[in-house]
Amino acid sequence: MSQQPQITPSSWIMIALLGVTWGGTFMVMALALRGITPFWLASGRIGFAAILLTIIWGLRGFKLFHDTPDRKAIQALIFVGLFSTAVPFMLLSWGQQYVTSGFTGVSMAAIALMVLPLAHFCVPGERMTWRRGLGMCIGFVGVYMLIGGTALDSSGENREWAGRIAVLLATLCYAVSSIVVRRLPAIDSMGLAATLLLIGCVMVFPAALITEGLPPSLDAETLFWVALLGLVPTAAANLLRVVVIRTAGPVFMSLVNYQVPIWSVVFGAWILSEDLPATLFTSLALILAGVALSQYGALKRLFSRPRRSL
Repeated sequence: MSQQPQITPSSWIMIALLGVTWGGTFMVMALALRGITPFWLASGRIGFAAILLTIIWGLRGFKLFHDTPDRKAIQALIFVGLFSTAVPFMLLSWGQQYVTSGFTGVSMAAIALMVLPLAHFCVPGERMTWRRGLGMCIGFVGVYMLIGGTALDSSGENREWAGRIAVLLATLCYAVSSIVVRRLPAIDSMGLAATLLLIGCVMVFPAALITEGLPPSLDAETLFWVALLGLVPTAAANLLRVVVIRTAGPVFMSLVNYQVPIWSVVFGAWILSEDLPATLFTSLALILAGVALSQYGALKRLFSRPRRSL
C-alpha cells in the first residue's frame, strides 16, 4: 500500500527551491545564448543532464519498467522523450533569441491550461467542469495578450512573432508529453528521467549538427552557463521533483507552476535589465488566476490536509 503524501516544512523548502531554480532557467539561457547557437545550447543542456542522471540510474541498477513493456509502451516512451526534452528545448533556445526570458517564463504557466482540454479527451475521469472551463478561458485571454500584444519588448524585431510562437509551441510540447506519460505502465521514476534525456540526445545532437554545423568553440563563461543549465535545472531539479512528488504528492508539486513565471520576470528585470510593461503583469495575473481557478478543488483539498512536522 502506498504511503499517504505528507506535507512538511521540508516540502515547502523543496518547492521553493524548485520555483527559484526553474524560474531562473530562462535568464541563464539568455546568458548562454550570447556565446553559443541555440540547438547546441539545447544539446549541451540535455547532454550534461543525461550523463549525470544516467550515472545515478546505473548506481540504482538500471531499473526501468516493472514489467515487460509492450510496443505501445515503448512508442509512448520515445514520444515523451522527444516532446519533453529535445523538441521543447530546441524551441525554447531558438525562440529566446528573439524574446526575453521573462516572456518565456510567463509562457510556461500556460502548460497547466493546455493540459485541461487534452486531459478531457485523453484521460479517463479528467472531465472539463464549468470551473475548469472558466479558468481555461480566463487563462487563455492572458496567453492571447502575451503573444498578440506588447507584453514584452523583444530583442529581434523581425522574428519576434516567430520567437513567441516557438516558445508557446514548447509549452504545448510539455502539455502533450505530460498527458502521454500518464499512459506509461509502472516505471521507475529515476530510470524514466534518465531515459527521456537519452532519447532526447538521439534527436537533438544530429539536429544541431545538421542545422548549425560543428559545435562552436566556447569560452569559459559560456561553458559554465551551459553546464549549469544541464546539471542544475535539468538534472538536479528533476531529482528534487521526484522527491517532492513521492513525499508530498503531485498536487503539491503543481504549486511550482505559480512560482516559475514570477521568478523568471524578477531575474529577467534584475539580472538582464529587461523591461516590465504593464501588459506583462496583466497577462501573468490572468494566466495564474485561470490556473488557480481550474485547480481550485485540488488546491482546496491540499491546503485542508493535516500537516506533519519535521
